[in-house]
Amino acid sequence: MAYDNILYETSDRLAFITLNRPEKLNALSNELRGEVFHALKEAEADRSVGVIVLRSAGRAFSAGYDLTPSRNASQGSPFVHPRSGLPDTGTTHPAHYDWSRHVLLGNWLIWELSKPVVAQIQGYCLAGGTELASFCDFRIVAEDAQVGYPPVRAMGTMDIMWAPWHMPMTKAREFAYAGDSFSGKDMAALGWATYAVPAANLAEFTERFARRMGHIDNDMLMYSKRSVNRQYEAMGIRNGLMSGTDVEAMSKHRPAADEWRRRLAQDGLKAALEWRDGPFRDFRGASATAPAERPLAGAGQ
Repeated sequence: MAYDNILYETSDRLAFITLNRPEKLNALSNELRGEVFHALKEAEADRSVGVIVLRSAGRAFSAGYDLTPSRNASQGSPFVHPRSGLPDTGTTHPAHYDWSRHVLLGNWLIWELSKPVVAQIQGYCLAGGTELASFCDFRIVAEDAQVGYPPVRAMGTMDIMWAPWHMPMTKAREFAYAGDSFSGKDMAALGWATYAVPAANLAEFTERFARRMGHIDNDMLMYSKRSVNRQYEAMGIRNGLMSGTDVEAMSKHRPAADEWRRRLAQDGLKAALEWRDGPFRDFRGASATAPAERPLAGAGQ
């Protein structure tokens, strides 16, 4: 099947799924995510494929969920549910502020997939991009990649609270509270990334890593993955991540949340992001038009 937002190809025992919206820093639109899930199932059904590599075109793995109108799938797209316009997760998600629950249920597909998925990460890996990568079995990261969750500065808590499952407690708190970015090298030292390598070697290293695993038969890989998954489930990962989606929904009802929504509606996405990140002087806050200082959102409320 032809895709509009990703590329799909196979080579011997590997399937390559490439996010292909480089002009948008591979922002995760609903249709793109639906195409990724479809391609993952195609690779799972192909007995000649043993390992899946998830990668991206351009200078970023993903800047996160698409916050523009282009996030919505085109009418009649075969990759989303016809009622919700979202990738199908078994529910149409009719509830108010159900986004975080939706993306968690979608990413469980990667968790339960019978084949290992290796994420190849360069440049920005932000917000929803970190969630997509965190559900992959392995993460090979360029040393100079920037991994972070800036929406926690003004929008809401992490949609999927994966940080405590991958990082030491104090660093998980730093990641989840401040939204600052960590380098790929730092993320390997903290245990989130399987390996961090020079950017020039990223593609070659990732493919070599995946091909080594491809020497193992599919059923053995499936059972090994299932065995590891069930240990984390016994430790409570499913309940923990689902409870985090409830907190995320509540965080968007706090008094200061209106400030983000007002600026987004009044000034547009770029200006709202510059307001969010301005005092931090990173991401959109590094722009010359971003405010270096701003009143605390919700002060006095």
